[in-house]
Amino acid sequence: MHIRDRIRELRRVRAGDLRPNPRNWRTHPKTQQDALRGVLAEIGYADALLARELEDGSLELIDGHLRAETTPDALVPVLVLDVSAEEAAKLLAVLDPLASLAGRNEDVLRDLLLDVETAHPGLQTLLDELAGGSGGAEDTPEADGKADGAPEPPLPDLFQIVVQCRDEDQQRELFERLTGEGFSCRLVNL
Repeated sequence: MHIRDRIRELRRVRAGDLRPNPRNWRTHPKTQQDALRGVLAEIGYADALLARELEDGSLELIDGHLRAETTPDALVPVLVLDVSAEEAAKLLAVLDPLASLAGRNEDVLRDLLLDVETAHPGLQTLLDELAGGSGGAEDTPEADGKADGAPEPPLPDLFQIVVQCRDEDQQRELFERLTGEGFSCRLVNL
């Protein structure tokens, strides 16, 4: 199969100069806006916006509307695509839903979250949701290690318990023990 490279160039463009796509159907709740602000504050731009060049030379967004709205005065990385209006519409329709189809490997995610810390409350909310197993596409039996594909039992009432450990080794030992017994845990260094 021949796959075309549709990226024409990478440009740094003032975000406020990008034209929002009038067909953008995505909305951005406050929780998403807060989490994005946290990522931008703690890391910065680590992904390019997608746009296509119109006949008048302006750039119309395909992906990255919230990032552009959040930082209108910033110079942002934009991948300028060589796509028609119809192809741009197709990308606009499927990029986010395509990403949301991914399953979750809870063990790998749990290990990843052990190494992720933030001081930003909006980003912490997102991390807490990830740790709790909410959001995203349905897990596949292969992704979460279940061979029989049986549905997860409903979660009981949730409680938060803070445990103070004498050192990091004790903390990790307790974490492994509790997660091995099926508890959802998150390590926090105070």
